[in-house]
Amino acid sequence: MATPEQIWADADLPTRRLAGLALNPAVPENVLLRLLSDAPLAARMVLCRDRALPDAVVDAVIQHPDTRTRSFFARNPHVDPAQRVRLVDDPEWFVRAHLADGPRVAAPARPRPLPDEAVVHMISTYDNELLGGPFYQQISAGLRRSMPTHPVADVRHWGVGEWRSLAPDTRAALLADPDAGVREAAQQHVRYEDPAWVESALPDRPCHGRTDLLLHRPLTRAVVEGVLARPVGEGDKAMIAVNPTLPPDAVVLLAADPDPEVRARIAERADLGPAERRMLMTDPDPDVRLAVSVHPALSEEERARIDYQVPVDHFFVHYPAPEAPRDPGAVRRDALSRHPLLRRRAASDHLLPPDLVARLASDDDLGVRVLLAQNHPDAPAALLLRSFLEYTGPERSHLTTRPNFPTDGLAALADHEDPEVRALAARAPETGPTAVARLTEDPDPAVRAAAARHPNLPQPRLAALLDDEELAHHAAANAALPPDTIRRLLRTGGRRAGPPE
Repeated sequence: MATPEQIWADADLPTRRLAGLALNPAVPENVLLRLLSDAPLAARMVLCRDRALPDAVVDAVIQHPDTRTRSFFARNPHVDPAQRVRLVDDPEWFVRAHLADGPRVAAPARPRPLPDEAVVHMISTYDNELLGGPFYQQISAGLRRSMPTHPVADVRHWGVGEWRSLAPDTRAALLADPDAGVREAAQQHVRYEDPAWVESALPDRPCHGRTDLLLHRPLTRAVVEGVLARPVGEGDKAMIAVNPTLPPDAVVLLAADPDPEVRARIAERADLGPAERRMLMTDPDPDVRLAVSVHPALSEEERARIDYQVPVDHFFVHYPAPEAPRDPGAVRRDALSRHPLLRRRAASDHLLPPDLVARLASDDDLGVRVLLAQNHPDAPAALLLRSFLEYTGPERSHLTTRPNFPTDGLAALADHEDPEVRALAARAPETGPTAVARLTEDPDPAVRAAAARHPNLPQPRLAALLDDEELAHHAAANAALPPDTIRRLLRTGGRRAGPPE
């Protein structure tokens, strides 16, 4: 079966024109219904997967006889999840699998949660192989919290996975659950909390299982001494260095380890003693000094005495808000710190109060500014644009999705040397026809595509682009496409873009 990418690659020019019509915000509902009924698969794919749809079109999609067409809608990130779950009992496993897999969205976005009752139904009736990792992202936070005590056993089985955060009485109930599968899953977590069991189960070779146990599970003295004396892999000592059950004498020992990676991991421990902190503050390795410089036990004066260098080439991205918010006092202390890494930590907090938002928006550290722009819902427009202009790392485009990202003033960027910045001009309503037409010939394909959709594109140029193999799809999606052209494309199956000569 052809992949979506192959379906699009095989689409001819008439089909790509029809796919553009499917995305055109100006086309009426009856045109969308006609496309759904008569257009080739590639156009139906775009229609059902890549835009929001009127209710009448959704009704027709749900009843469509073609499995692939329904499956595209099952993964549509633009429609209300309550519309997608109308396919929850689709007769074809292929459609159900795509519903469980969920929409493909670019990081850091996540698909909106499915209705709780639909998720419970899917857990109760779908084969486990359909409920992989992406499905978990479609479960609401409220349902995840209720899973350990849910009346449906299959759902409680999922809830056992939250074991570390569960209250003692909830754990006890799961260990005595009437369902054998739930009990076994709970007992497995109890085993993971038993240092003797961890020792017995620890693989004697580098692997994911060994990594998990050394990083996260309680360690016996024998395991710790074995790693110190005879590490199996190069990273063994660095792994136990962050394990919360590492005994104090081992912390002291690893603080003087020859490997700077081990010392840097130890430097991050909250239980690091004063003598070890002082020693690591003057460590010969810059990464170690940087790691200890943000230790919570240090005062601002002590941090200032450390010779650390804060990297400016890190990735400054969006972080999902934690379910339990940070202590506001701790956030404020970080925001007022002279240490850029602590201010970056504060800038990532989604609940940062207005006075600190204003303060950090003008911070002299690029990371602070960009993290604030990436994460705070009230990041000001000027900061968002400045961050986009100055930051070129991963998730740069996420900045344009923030609520206050500006549209005014972007037309002036049409000649910028950076193609991602030039593309902003295609978002600006005030960009003039001459500039838009020029951008359709830009060296960068993303700029050309964005300009082809701009409603200020001169009509002669728009008509010409309908015959362009690369840009016909985008030109047909232009809201300024004349109604008679839309009717002609629909009537001819996308084969004739212009009037008869």
